[in-house]
Amino acid sequence: MNHLSDILTHLGEEREKYFKAVSPPIIQTSNFCFKDLDDFRASFTNELTHHIYTRGNNPTVEILRKKVAALEGAEDALITASGSAAIATAVVAQLKAGDHVVCVEGAYTWTKILLTELMPRFGVSCTFVDGRDLQNIKAALQDNTVLLYLESPTSLTFDLQDLKACAELARSRGITTIADNSYASPVFQRPIEMGIDLVVHSGTKYLNGHSDVVAGVICGSQEMIQKIFETEFMTFGGIISPHDAQQFIRGLRTLELRVKRSFESALKVAQFLEKHPMVEQVSYPFLASFPQYELAKKQMDGAGGLLSVYLKADSKEKVEAFVGRIKRFLLAVSWGGHESLMMPAVGFYDVPGREDTTTPWNLVRFYIGLEDADWLIEDLEQALGIL
Repeated sequence: MNHLSDILTHLGEEREKYFKAVSPPIIQTSNFCFKDLDDFRASFTNELTHHIYTRGNNPTVEILRKKVAALEGAEDALITASGSAAIATAVVAQLKAGDHVVCVEGAYTWTKILLTELMPRFGVSCTFVDGRDLQNIKAALQDNTVLLYLESPTSLTFDLQDLKACAELARSRGITTIADNSYASPVFQRPIEMGIDLVVHSGTKYLNGHSDVVAGVICGSQEMIQKIFETEFMTFGGIISPHDAQQFIRGLRTLELRVKRSFESALKVAQFLEKHPMVEQVSYPFLASFPQYELAKKQMDGAGGLLSVYLKADSKEKVEAFVGRIKRFLLAVSWGGHESLMMPAVGFYDVPGREDTTTPWNLVRFYIGLEDADWLIEDLEQALGIL
């Protein structure tokens, strides 16, 4: 296995091929030419390993694929234009009419939409379960279940699944497993090492880490990646551009430093909030009070920067006032960049044309970025004073 430092700094970068440049070039081309017909024919034996057309394989993207696959301990990877594209491509590749999926509750919104609105149109059914208990997953399996979709931790309440146990159960039934590893990143969790078949990411989050590229990742065995590439990936065409791939590679250079800094600060912030009299509950996998704390320590090396807080507020207006007083967190979705963020559930209430969320209005999700933790705590403390 490659050392993390080697993966982030050197793996896949054949500098002798491009003027010994330290940073890889952006091969900004849609098309590639051939020296003769023999070369042309040979390239079509496998488009994933040859350069024919950038919709399939581009040299800059290829460097990124190698790095991301190695990070996850996978044989190969595909890079897509978004996390949603990665999820949809990986999921659809496993299914046909009449199949059944088991998916954990609390999964990413667009994963749910894929499985509840899109796939049923093509004869695929899905059962959502509380994946914190393996027995719930076991009870939901049917004779036609072909896919178990996991997201551990989930990105709002951070529910975990026992990935090794889930992989063993699925394998015993001939069921494919997919796990979304966006929350932890491969620095803190590597599902493939626990037996999971495919790992997907929103590369927009920690992997790129600078809030300037939208991307997705699918990691798995050479056989599974090749199959996905030849069918869904090439058909849907949800590719990342060479320019974004180079930006993504640049972001990876500091991945370990960023996620460890974010984790260290988030733990400090979570511990502060847990002790505050105006906080009802803090959800963070590496707090000793977290219900699945022991499982988190068993299968994760850290928890990154996302945490959720339930405020002791007696009205939505109080929560809105709290959010309005915060100055050092940006009000935004997503996570994984340098900047700290907040996403209050109350913002999903009273939205014209939309039903209110079922998430409690006193929940606020915070992402702790790279700023000084004490500086962020100072801001939270003054804002909590309004409750």
